[in-house]
Amino acid sequence: MKKSNCDHSVFYQQSKAGLILLVVYVDDIVITGSYSASTTALKSFLQTHFQTKDLGMLKYFLGIEVTRCKKGIFLSQRKYVLDLLTATGKLGTKPCSAPMITNMQLTADDGELFSDPAMYRRLVGKLNYLTVTRPDIAYPVSIVSQFMSSPRTTHWAALEQILCYLKGVPGVVYYTVIMVILVLSVSQTQIGQVLKLIGDPPQGIVFLLEVIWYHGKARNKI
Repeated sequence: MKKSNCDHSVFYQQSKAGLILLVVYVDDIVITGSYSASTTALKSFLQTHFQTKDLGMLKYFLGIEVTRCKKGIFLSQRKYVLDLLTATGKLGTKPCSAPMITNMQLTADDGELFSDPAMYRRLVGKLNYLTVTRPDIAYPVSIVSQFMSSPRTTHWAALEQILCYLKGVPGVVYYTVIMVILVLSVSQTQIGQVLKLIGDPPQGIVFLLEVIWYHGKARNKI
């Protein structure tokens, strides 16, 4: 197998039969591929050379819950959110309807210095990871991330607003991948145009077509 140049924890093998992907994180391994015979052979090879145990279909990995159904594969970080709220003492807080106050303008010198900047940075890091399945908090998290070096009390208040929002909706946003990764010969396009351009071009940009299920409504995303 070859190591990915983009992520050194990802290994892949491409052949005429299809593609196999292997992801390693410390002592955890995730294997997936387009044909089961080769993934089974890879698991047998690893069990022969290393002390490994097959835990079956992927259900939980790095804080991400994986659920399968007829519509596709759904990813959620509900448990991750609840653990985060418990760790910050916000599990019993009153929920709010938005992750950020409308038209809020934060500046670098707004308010007094926050007493525990290390805790601020840790929390921002955890929220950044949460945006993997929660695009609804991506913008406010990007805002509070700008003040990591010298956080103020107003910046911490904005973080608490995000936590209160998560208390109300700990796991309502899911992704389901409805298409494989496609190689397209365009740089920018709308999803309607993408569907017309699916083919086998010699080179291009990789897009991942997804549907975001948010509050029971489907939204297309590239």
